[in-house]
Amino acid sequence: MENFSLILAIVVITALAFDFTNGFHDTANAMATTISTGALKPKVAVAMSAVLNLVGAFLSVEVANTISKGLVDESGIRPEVIFAALVGAILWNLLTWLVGLPSSSSHALMGGLIGATIASAGTGAVHGDALVTKVLIPAIAAPIVAGVAAMLATRLSYRLGRKADGKAAAKGYRTGQIASAGLVSLAHGTNDAQKTMGIITLALVAGGVVAPDSDPPTWVILSAGLAIALGTYLGGWRIIRTMGKGLTDLQPQQGFAAQTSAATVILASSHLGFSLSTTHSVSGAVMGAGLGRKGGIVRWSTATRMLVAWCLTLPAAALVGALAESVTNLGDGGTAAVAVFLIASSAAIWKISRREIVDASNVVPDEPAGVVTTAIAAVAPPPTGTPAEGLTATILAPATATASEPAAPPAAV
Repeated sequence: MENFSLILAIVVITALAFDFTNGFHDTANAMATTISTGALKPKVAVAMSAVLNLVGAFLSVEVANTISKGLVDESGIRPEVIFAALVGAILWNLLTWLVGLPSSSSHALMGGLIGATIASAGTGAVHGDALVTKVLIPAIAAPIVAGVAAMLATRLSYRLGRKADGKAAAKGYRTGQIASAGLVSLAHGTNDAQKTMGIITLALVAGGVVAPDSDPPTWVILSAGLAIALGTYLGGWRIIRTMGKGLTDLQPQQGFAAQTSAATVILASSHLGFSLSTTHSVSGAVMGAGLGRKGGIVRWSTATRMLVAWCLTLPAAALVGALAESVTNLGDGGTAAVAVFLIASSAAIWKISRREIVDASNVVPDEPAGVVTTAIAAVAPPPTGTPAEGLTATILAPATATASEPAAPPAAV
């Protein structure tokens, strides 16, 4: 470890900071549908996801090797290049978290790495075949495969359970959701934590600490797993809200189908070494589950915003990474300036986010009263005091009533 320089230490710390943002940015992938259907309480869900993310980090290193050995030419990379790449990835993660868009942390990282590498060593340092086969093709195929699988699984679930008691079936599927959410969390740790392992290993190779073509050291695996687990535990509540309610409304059967389909796709890709976006997989599965239920809907305005963010992720992170690399080329002063810019920008985004706080207490927004319910409440006769009529009045009361301020009796016609 005698070659462990100051810039290399900065790169490792910045990589773990990215891993932390990856954790809270992608918590929604595992737990949004589980929270929205009521299968788990929000804080219990994120705690469970954090533990399984940590466990998943130790299951494989195939994706880490794709990042550290396959995407760019390690021989032409300096630690400053990797630092610049991480700046682009972190800022994109924070911006999309601020607006509640579930974009891909994986593609932000790879975009930043590609942009910084091109700025430093030219296009020849990027392995185009690996970029196409292990990044771009999976990015397009994953949401489609997961969506079709979730749609078919949803239809099968409703068909098999059409004669079952409604409450019993819902309870059973909620239990299944907990298991499938755990599987997604495990898959997320297996796939996404490895990307940070890969980027740290690439930095260690560039800094001469480990030999080229080395697998991630044990301390790298452990630190990356802990960083993503901590970020997951804190919960990316803004994105959980979008995935849980903003994209479609899911019943327990749909949530179970979506999570199981997404987990299968993610685990298969991790085994093959594909640097897959878990966000793309889960989002596609959620949309497929929404379309799989008769009468189900997908809010295409939200889906369109997500698609735009997906298309912008790679080029936007690449542009920031390239600009950051150009500044770090000025020497130690340039590297310090980029570090200050990253810290100041992150602090500004956090401050803006405090204007509208989304946390475990309001991550599932209250549904407003419908037009029909409001109209009936306006003409319904006042309650006469019997239990049944009192219950009816409570149900028909305006949605503005609260527990501390009971609703006024509906006006008589």
